[in-house]
Amino acid sequence: MGSLLYGTGWIGGIALAFGLFASILVAMGLGRLVWQWQVNAGRDPETTGVGVVASAIFALLGLLIAFTFSGAAGRFDARRTLIVQEANDIGTAYLRLDLLAAPARDELRETFRQYLDARLEAYRAVPDRERVAQALARADELRDRLWARSVAESQRAPVAAATMLLLPALNAAFDTASTRLASTREHPPGVIYALLLSLSWIGALFAGYGMAGRGPRNWLHELFFSVTLAMTLYVIVDLEFPRLGLIRVDEFDEVLQLVRDGMK
Repeated sequence: MGSLLYGTGWIGGIALAFGLFASILVAMGLGRLVWQWQVNAGRDPETTGVGVVASAIFALLGLLIAFTFSGAAGRFDARRTLIVQEANDIGTAYLRLDLLAAPARDELRETFRQYLDARLEAYRAVPDRERVAQALARADELRDRLWARSVAESQRAPVAAATMLLLPALNAAFDTASTRLASTREHPPGVIYALLLSLSWIGALFAGYGMAGRGPRNWLHELFFSVTLAMTLYVIVDLEFPRLGLIRVDEFDEVLQLVRDGMK
């Protein structure tokens, strides 16, 4: 699912939502066909056993949806928090460059500005994988240059405060950046999504089978069921990839942009 969204952005998200809706609706139609096949074959459609199995499947589906939704929402909030944390850490480290003497201080400030520009570009380039990789590589290069020069200049500083205050602040900023990158790759195993989809389709099949025995096809009920389940599944996926679908964390990048605008 993530690769589909990654390649097409929010358009892929809309396509995914419609695909889920159509597949659930088809599964319900198949359930109705199974019922009709049994009637045409002169058999009495099963009701009691099917009800027990369907109840168990829907109970398991509800539990799995609750589990995945809670995890996705938690990771979404964590990613937003990390953006603010990185902005604070970068702002602190940039201010502590004042502990160094000119001209090294001015050179490091310019390098720091370029580093933050590269970080911002990396996240704004999504879903273009090539641009993201280039921006991250550029940020890593500037990070290494910034750290090496800061260590060297701190050792030349007349007071120990430069080493004691500047280097830990830089380290915190770089650690948060690494944590942010790792958080973008933190998702449930693919088997969880496969199980969620499988249970949704099986549940829809049983729902269609059960509704078939209650008279003519009720399109309103089937559409309501399909839309509700499809949108729930879509929101779970969208929360897991908050830079690719409709639910996004882009507005939180403005916190980093404010820090960048304040780097004079």
